[in-house]
Amino acid sequence: MPPAQAQAADEVAVRQFDIAGSDLDTALGRFGRQSGTQIAVNAEVTAGLSSPGVRGTFTVAEGLRRLLAGTGLEAVRDASGEYTLRKAPPAAGSTPKTLSAVQVTANQLGEISEHTGSYTPGAIATATRLVLTPRETPQSISVVTRQEMDDFNLTTIDKVMAHTPGVSIITYDSERTEFHVRGFGVQNFQYDGIPMERDSSYSAGNTLSDMAIYDRVEVLKGATGLLTGSGEPGATINLIRKKPTRDFQGHATLGAGSWNNYRGELDFSGALNEAGSLRGRVVVAQQDKHSHLDGYQRRTSVFYGVLEADLTPGTLLTVGVDYQDNDPKGSTWGGIPIYDSNGNFNKRSRSFNSGTRWSSWAQYTRTAFATLEHYFDNDWVAKLQLNHQINGYDAPLGSAGGGNPDPADGSGTSLWLGQYKGKTRANAADFYASGPFELLGRKHELVLGGSISERTWTNKSDGPNVGYPTSIADYYGWNGRIPEPDWNDPAAWHGENRETTRENGLYTTARWNLRDNLKLITGARLSNYKRESMRESGVLVPYLGAVYDINDTYSVYGSYTSIFKPQSARDESGSTLDPQEGNNYELGVKGAFFGGRLNASAAVFRLEQDNYAEETGNLTPDGGTAYRAINGVRTKGYELEMSGQLNEFWSLHAGFTHKVARQQGEKVSTLTPENQFSLFTTYKPGGRNGRLTLGGGARWQDKTWGDVYNPAVGTVKHTVDDYWLVDAMANWRFSDKLSASLNISNLFDKKYYTIFNWYSTYTWGEPRSVNLSVKYTF
Repeated sequence: MPPAQAQAADEVAVRQFDIAGSDLDTALGRFGRQSGTQIAVNAEVTAGLSSPGVRGTFTVAEGLRRLLAGTGLEAVRDASGEYTLRKAPPAAGSTPKTLSAVQVTANQLGEISEHTGSYTPGAIATATRLVLTPRETPQSISVVTRQEMDDFNLTTIDKVMAHTPGVSIITYDSERTEFHVRGFGVQNFQYDGIPMERDSSYSAGNTLSDMAIYDRVEVLKGATGLLTGSGEPGATINLIRKKPTRDFQGHATLGAGSWNNYRGELDFSGALNEAGSLRGRVVVAQQDKHSHLDGYQRRTSVFYGVLEADLTPGTLLTVGVDYQDNDPKGSTWGGIPIYDSNGNFNKRSRSFNSGTRWSSWAQYTRTAFATLEHYFDNDWVAKLQLNHQINGYDAPLGSAGGGNPDPADGSGTSLWLGQYKGKTRANAADFYASGPFELLGRKHELVLGGSISERTWTNKSDGPNVGYPTSIADYYGWNGRIPEPDWNDPAAWHGENRETTRENGLYTTARWNLRDNLKLITGARLSNYKRESMRESGVLVPYLGAVYDINDTYSVYGSYTSIFKPQSARDESGSTLDPQEGNNYELGVKGAFFGGRLNASAAVFRLEQDNYAEETGNLTPDGGTAYRAINGVRTKGYELEMSGQLNEFWSLHAGFTHKVARQQGEKVSTLTPENQFSLFTTYKPGGRNGRLTLGGGARWQDKTWGDVYNPAVGTVKHTVDDYWLVDAMANWRFSDKLSASLNISNLFDKKYYTIFNWYSTYTWGEPRSVNLSVKYTF
């Protein structure tokens, strides 16, 4: 049943429980998922305790009593129907003491990370729709929680990805970044589990997402076709929105930072009626960010509103909207030419802005969503999720990025110019039912679902008016102060685009309880895809995983996952090539310590993409370029990760990743590092209730390289040296309601850059920046 069930219903309704003996925290998490209840606990109380488990049909109260047998704890229910876990009353004559409570809430998307104070997730559902702990999931997944975002001022998805082990970032220009995992760009995004594919060429808000409205960000690594359908095999990023709460809560945050960077945020949540059956939440954020780049600034506006309603004791309706506007001025388009006309490195200051003052790549998102879920008495749940999203852009762009400047007089460069207006309008629906079933004397879990989506991209673009000057007389004196052209070139190579993509599929997942310590997960998706001339029907995408529990702490796992990507390339007979197939093979070991408050994993992986299109040198029957399908990219590597609490006042999130990607024996994906390391940690010197929190982190990445154009010698390999970046933070809690945080990024002001070999340009990383914020909690 959903969290806001009525007390009377729970006292008579019964549930089927199947929870094996384990540490108490794990058992409580499973109990919350199987019963649909909220249980408030304190980590100090449950630390080191074990539960005998509970199997059979009981009321929630009786099931919880049996689960706690022998622990010395009891569950007390308040008038709203929420349970609080506390020590059992002491013997007569002593004074009872009730510990402060921390709310732990689970839903069909997993466990909410807000207010847990944790750097590690509880349960997650991104991989299979089954709500499983990280240790129970036979695939690598990294999660950045609400607490980590708050501690390190991770207000954008770019900053979150910089904290995520195994994710590398390539910067195209001031408004475009691309995330890479295991040698592939991440094109698959999810919002509350609903897929949304992005196009990095026409960025429209995905990589500028503000984090004010999200509870956590999950990165599922490897092929993810079971739930996403088509896409690249590197990873999927799932952004989980904040949820309304029964109790009133809220906060207001004001911050100021380097280069006139100002931000404000308001967040209110609580019940809207006396019974608590209607709950709402509103989040608004506004940021006015100037920059180390001359003449560049960006205003960001965010709104999020969501309502939850208990239509019946077992039926929950959620409806919500969100939007974000990103309005920049002085946008770059591409980066700085790597070489001057003499073939030497074209070193410009970190403040150099190649964009014109009017250049702007504005991006926006508009989303409306609804979810209806019903919990049955047999512990099954059915869920319907609807999503309508618009991602758009309005981009008049001008940048001094063409050519290679003459170091003597600054001549030899030209403007890149173009105007682009477009949007992607997407509608998606997903329905599934999930629950237990019995076979051969054991209880197993099953998911049956289907999804359908339609995305229509429209784009209109133009060039400058005829006669508009495009050459730059003095590149080294460039300040971007030129008039904007009239965008009306009838002979421009631009034009209008309209493209509709339709996908639908049926999927199923089963978790087979072969033994108490051995689980097998099988799954498959039958997909259909249509976009212009690309049509694929009945594509089977398999999923296979196994988890073996060595003991109460460690598990070993293996998995095979897949994904496909249709392509328009044709062979010499005129037939369209089969879809590219991405396959991920993974073996690993996972550990859950201190009742799941610390998770660790080590994995080796092999990722393959086949049916890659390669030119044959011949033509198709209608005169087009002919291709043949070859074995594509092969990536091998390993990953190490740890996240959570080492003790009650020391948290960390750390990881190391090694990967090598090859195509026909040659290394590829070299713009991203083969080795990278990250560690972020916070510590409370005064203990759990201390007022001061100190923290810091470091990121290191190996050298990267790519083939670029050098006017003196032609194509050359350009190498970027490895580098370290160090961050620091401090938080002081004046009272239970008021606190202040100081965050310093790039503490030692390291100079570093990334290259983009398509344009033969580079982009400087951000210098040291300081941010001070004050937060008042209601």
